[in-house]
Parts: sequence; structure tokens; C-alpha cells
Amino acid sequence: MSSSGAAAERSEAPHDSTIVVDKSVTLTLSSDSLLIVDERISRKKNRGCCGLCKSKNKTNTTQAISLYNVLDAEVNPSNLVITFAEHSAQNDVTVSVLDYPISEKEKPAIEAWVNQLLDQSYGTVQRKRRLKVLVNPFGGKGTADSLYQTYAAPIFAAARCQVDVQNTDYRGHAIEIAEQLDIDAYDAIVCCSGDGLPYEVFNGLGKRSNGREALAKVAVTLLPCGSGNGMTWNCLGTGSVSIAALGIVKGQRSPLDLVSITQGDTRTLSFLSQSFGIVAESDLGTDHIRWMGAQRFTYGFLVRLLKRTIWPCTLNIKVEIDDKRAIKEHYATFAARELDPKVDQKRLEAAEQSPALPELQYGTVQSELPGDWESVPGENMGNFYAGNMAIMSKDTNFFPASLPNDGLMDIVTIDGTVSRATSLKMMNEISTGGFFDMPDVKIRKATAFRLVPHENEGYISIDGEQVPFEALQAEIHRGLGTTLSKSGIRYEADGPK
Repeated sequence: MSSSGAAAERSEAPHDSTIVVDKSVTLTLSSDSLLIVDERISRKKNRGCCGLCKSKNKTNTTQAISLYNVLDAEVNPSNLVITFAEHSAQNDVTVSVLDYPISEKEKPAIEAWVNQLLDQSYGTVQRKRRLKVLVNPFGGKGTADSLYQTYAAPIFAAARCQVDVQNTDYRGHAIEIAEQLDIDAYDAIVCCSGDGLPYEVFNGLGKRSNGREALAKVAVTLLPCGSGNGMTWNCLGTGSVSIAALGIVKGQRSPLDLVSITQGDTRTLSFLSQSFGIVAESDLGTDHIRWMGAQRFTYGFLVRLLKRTIWPCTLNIKVEIDDKRAIKEHYATFAARELDPKVDQKRLEAAEQSPALPELQYGTVQSELPGDWESVPGENMGNFYAGNMAIMSKDTNFFPASLPNDGLMDIVTIDGTVSRATSLKMMNEISTGGFFDMPDVKIRKATAFRLVPHENEGYISIDGEQVPFEALQAEIHRGLGTTLSKSGIRYEADGPK
């Protein structure tokens, strides 16, 4: 921007949105950014005078910082200090600091301006969040601790978050931590892991006698340190630890549908997905090659496609929408909504009045099957996949019509008798967005289902975790959980075309 253009913008801005510091640095607040115009004088030697005289060369540097990236600002005894997350690479941010001297006379006006800067930068988002950080040192490639310390901890410190870090020492440890957590002491639980740790945390909160209240009060979020990292891709739109940390600082509290899963006498909670067939096999059957990262899923899919394509079962679904056009219309209606903070407040009040987990509307897997559920042919089932989020891992927008808080799960069923060529095309079309409309892909929005495997051995995956290979029933609860997201309304994924 030219100096004349910058001057014009300053003249149009409200008087109290612009300040001048260090005599020639102008800081202006717009609706979404902080504009810095630096017109300080630099003295350079004039070679034409043989070094005997000097000329003044005026430099004009303009910088725009997104208010989303502003972490903190304060007035010290003699300085104005602004801390922000600066893009140091395409998929990374680091903490940067602006530091300007100020006089005692300038302090009142600058303090008022700082308050305005922070108000605009955070909006309705809570500042200085209290974070319980859980690090799984064994997940993914085993680098969660170093990733957290290098990329996330500086962001949290710069935003003045109160942080309590704890390692998880064994499978299920996060369940115990969440079950015993003081829910009034923390605003969010930050999982440094893959999707396995959030699964444990949701279930730990749900096991409490006041499970519904705990799930409404404490947000559960993820720093992407594992193989899939579906929660981060959906809620924060990134696979970068530093950018996800910024998203946790600036994220909106977002109601999140959770799914109750019953098997035998047990009840667990799911936030991401339930799978049976080739996807479950590709996920759980490749646990021994986690070092490959997300590529292990593709490898597992290709290997199993060559060996076997049918996993027979009995399937019944409580279908709510089964037409693809109607599903697209439903998505468009919900995705167009604006965030209303009153919704979250009402949800918290309701949870405090009825703190226990909601009762199961359709009973358990052992209950009599409701008569209005649709029977879906399952003898030739190739893939059953139920999703509560859109993206399962990087570039796998498997459920593009999924929404965080519509009270519906998206169920995909694919016949195992389709050709291998068609199956490969399906896999390729997931990343292009063409998967949804393929004629061999059946999609339903539902509130519940029951699946009974016909064989004795195999894999069933819940949020990427293995559960017993036996009959299961699932039922969704609208807005039971809480997470942090960029929009508070929709996932960071392309909707159906």
C-alpha cells in the first residue's frame, strides 16, 4: 500500500482506532486486521558526498496482521508490546513481538486502544484459557512431546493461557484423568495425540455421575500428533501443531454431537466414526505400521481390496433422510446459520439441571429392535461407515454432509460385490469431492443403527479404536459434547457439491 493510500485509510478509520507510537509508527484497527505503517527516518551515507555529508531517506513499511493472529497486548511502564502468531512457513506460525516506546502522557489513550485491540481480536472467545494438556508419548510416531514443546507451548504462553501438562502412561489413562478432573478448574482438555486420546477423554467425562454437565462444561480438542488427527482437520482445518494451537486459543466453544455405543452391557461414547468392513480392517489391521503415518490407511485398503471384499452382517438403521438431494439441502440450511452464544449458555444451564448422561431412547443392543427401523441388506456388505465428522484424516472428506450439531449421523454403505476398479475409483474420488454422488455409494442421515456381524472374527473400529467384534447399537445425542472450532457451526471441510 502506498503512503497516500495508508493515509486515506487512517482518515476513514474512527479516531480511537488509530494511535501513533514512537513518533512515526501508526497503528490502525480495521474490522479484521491491525494495520501498521512505519514511517521512521533512516539516515544513510550519501556516496555522492564522498562520505562527508548524509541525506535523510524516508522509508515506508506497511504490515497487516490478522486480528485472529493477535495473541496479547499490554502497556508496560515505558512500552507497548503486541504479541502475535506470524506465518513463518506455509503450515506453521511462530510467536512474534512488536515493541514500541511510549511516554507517560500517551499511556491513557494507548491503554484504551489496547483494550479495543483485544476486544476485537477475541470477540466472544474467552481469553487466557485454562488448559489441561494431555500428551500421549507413545501415539503416532512417538513425537507428541517434542511437537507440543516446540510448536504449541510458545503459542499458549504468548496468549497467557494457564497450562497444566500431564503425560498419559498407558492405554485408558486419559479416561481416568478425565473422570477425576476438577471440571471447574479447566476450560478445555487439549490432547497431544491422534484421535485415540479425545476418545478416551470423552468417555472419561461421560463416566462421571455428572457426565452430561462435564461434557458441556469442558471442551475437548486436539493437537495433531498422531496418524489420523480427524478432530483437528474438522474443527481447526489444519494438520499443523502450531496453527492448531492458535485455533485452540481463538476457537469458538462448539456443541458437538456424541454417539452412544452399546455392546453387551457396556456403553461408550464416540465422537468421530464407527466402521465395519474394509475401512475398519484398513485402520485396525495396520496398527503395527503406525510409523507410516496416515499412509498406512491407504496401504491397508489396497492390500485388503486384493484379498477380500465382503463382510456379511445384519444391519438396521433409524433413517431420517435417505435422498442425496435432501441431504444436500439439509446441509446447506444448517451450514448457513450464524453462531449464537446463547445456544451454548442454554445448553450449559440444561446440563447443570440434569447433570447425568441422557437415557438411551432406543435402549441397548440387547433391547427389542424398534419396528420403524429400516432393514438394510448386509449379506454382501463391503463397507459400513458411520461418521459424526466430515474428515477422517488428511484429504479424506468421507462425510462431506456431516455437521457438528444437527443430531444426525451420516451412514455410508457400499456393496462388496462392486468391482475392484470401482472401489479404487471411490477411494480416489474422496479427495476430489466426487465420492458423495457416485451411484454405488449409499448415504443416509440417521439417529441410530444396529449392526450384527455374521462371522466370529474381524474388526470393528470406534473412533479408530478396536472394540469387540460383536453386535453393537449406536444412538446419537445432539450437542452432548463440546469442542473448540473456527466457525462454531460447520466443519472445516467442503460440503457436498
